[in-house]
Amino acid sequence: MNNKLFTFLDPLLGYIDNGRFFREPFRWLYVIFAVLNLLFPIFILAKVIEMDFFKYAEGKLILAFILLFIILCAGAWGSYLLWMNRKNKLKEAIQEENEFIAIPVVSHLTQTMGEWLGLYIGVIGTLCSVVIAIFAANEIRYILPIPSGMFFLMPIYGFLIVVFARLLAELYRALAVIANNTRKLTKTEAKAEAKLEDIEDIEEI
Repeated sequence: MNNKLFTFLDPLLGYIDNGRFFREPFRWLYVIFAVLNLLFPIFILAKVIEMDFFKYAEGKLILAFILLFIILCAGAWGSYLLWMNRKNKLKEAIQEENEFIAIPVVSHLTQTMGEWLGLYIGVIGTLCSVVIAIFAANEIRYILPIPSGMFFLMPIYGFLIVVFARLLAELYRALAVIANNTRKLTKTEAKAEAKLEDIEDIEEI
C-alpha cells in the first residue's frame, strides 16, 4: 500500500517526460487553428450580410467583395492544409529519449505561425490589395490614407516573416539539439568511466 501511495503519480509523470503531454495538446491546438481558418470566410460573409452590404452597395463593390471572398476561401483552405500538415510532422519534432522536449514544440509552433502569417500577408494580403486597388481605390482612400504602393510591399513582408520565424525556430531547435546531445554525451562518458572502473577492479582482483 505504501508503494502505491508514493508511486500513483508515476504514470502521469511518465506521460509528461516522454513528450506526449506536450505533443498531443499541441496537435489538437493545430487542429483548432486549422478549423478556425476554414470558418473565417464564413464569419466574414455573415458579418457582411448582417450589415446589408448587398442591399446598398454598388455593383462594382459587390463584385469586389465576391472576388475577395474567393481569395479568402482559397487562403482558408491553404491555411487549413498548412496546419494539418504541420500537425502530422509535430511528432517528428519530439523524440522520447530527449530530455528537453518543450523547446522543440515551441520551435515548431513558432515556425508554423510564421509560415501561416507569411502566407496571409504575402499572398492573400497582396491579392486582396490588388482587388481593392482595382475596384474600390477611391472609397478605400478615405478610410485608409495609405499610398497604394505600400500594399504591393506585402509579398516582401510575408517573405521576411517566414524567414525570421524560421530563423527563430531554428535557434530554439539548435539549443535543444545541443542540450540533448550534451546530455547524451555526458551519459556516455559516465558509462565509459563506470566500465573502466569495473575493468580496473577486475584487474586488481
